[in-house]
Amino acid sequence: MALAGRRIEALEQTIAEAGSHAARSLAVATDVRDPSSVKTLFAKTQETFGRLDLLFNNAGTNVPAIPLEDLTFEQWQSVVDVNLTGVFLCTQEAFRLMKSQTPLGGRIINNGSISAHAPRPNSAPYTATKHAISGLTKSTALDGRPHRIACGQIDIGNAETEMAAKAKQGLPQANGAIEVEPTFDVAHVAPAVLHMANLPPDANILFLTVMATNMPLVGRG
Repeated sequence: MALAGRRIEALEQTIAEAGSHAARSLAVATDVRDPSSVKTLFAKTQETFGRLDLLFNNAGTNVPAIPLEDLTFEQWQSVVDVNLTGVFLCTQEAFRLMKSQTPLGGRIINNGSISAHAPRPNSAPYTATKHAISGLTKSTALDGRPHRIACGQIDIGNAETEMAAKAKQGLPQANGAIEVEPTFDVAHVAPAVLHMANLPPDANILFLTVMATNMPLVGRG
């Protein structure tokens, strides 16, 4: 297992929590916005493990919720660079490995979002990139067919994490109101990803949504 992220200390802490799997883990400080950094990640992965069976594209960022016309170009670009370009760069390197290894193929899972289906107010950069991830997922699944490369996307809504804690304090709704939204235990996300990852090569979950049952997604607007 290779873990990639900007902060090596956080990666090493995660590996330390992996128990018996820690000895078979690799931490690589990586900036997914940088093509050379991504190339280094995949080269080290191949050197250490000999092949690549699964890529989970999980990197993501956002900017404060502000009116679209007040967004700076730098804010827009920062979200596009991580959420979209970073996923593309990692997918591209994964393809190069998966198409050349024996046995052929592998699996790619993209972390999309509920925002890949419906936006929140003042979320243009994040929503645009997550909609784009859905398109990239479909293109990756199609282009991967001849090479036994499967690609799917998991869209998570209101999992209870530190980042999502504000849902309990109230979030802006389409009608301008601020309302507390239901959340669900983030522990239910990992089994869903694991199920996608463990499918045989001839099966794929193209899109999977895991969300708080009563969150206001269906019926937004």
